[in-house]
Amino acid sequence: MTHIDQSTVENTLLKMLSADRFTRLSEGMERVDLPIRHVLVASDVPTTHVCFLERGLASMVVSSIDEEVVEIGHIGREGASGMHVVLAVETTPTRTFMQVAGSGIMVPMETFQRALADDPVMKDFFLRYVHTTVLQLAHSALANARYNMHERLARWILMCHDRLEGNDLAITHEFLALMLGV
Repeated sequence: MTHIDQSTVENTLLKMLSADRFTRLSEGMERVDLPIRHVLVASDVPTTHVCFLERGLASMVVSSIDEEVVEIGHIGREGASGMHVVLAVETTPTRTFMQVAGSGIMVPMETFQRALADDPVMKDFFLRYVHTTVLQLAHSALANARYNMHERLARWILMCHDRLEGNDLAITHEFLALMLGV
């Protein structure tokens, strides 16, 4: 495993940490390629790593009892998967997977949890990120309840554009329909 220099990091959360706090998370940290459909968080399975995305786009989805899948949010270079662990929850019923291939930095769960336990300021930082994510999910629920399909599509494309570099969004119509719940 090679050392990751904070100056080379493209993830916004990791870039915002002080050098001291970044060092706390760096034990076991590794850069990984994240192919399309790669699962970052499996539903109802203990999470083993937090993944800080640097490139690509991850979708958080929820499934109904009849196995209908709907996207509830997505993560790009501004965020990380597995944030339910900041709330001291080992598993989640949602699933997070790569919608657009990319790369990220994996941090083992033990390292992440130890860093939060040892540093209340770092824990507060990640709790604020969780709060921001909850607000985005709330606005997505509002949009899905109030907006027509074209308005939801425009919102979804803009949110993806915020999280990806460039203007290309390589997805299929089938995948887009799944993400919009149509």
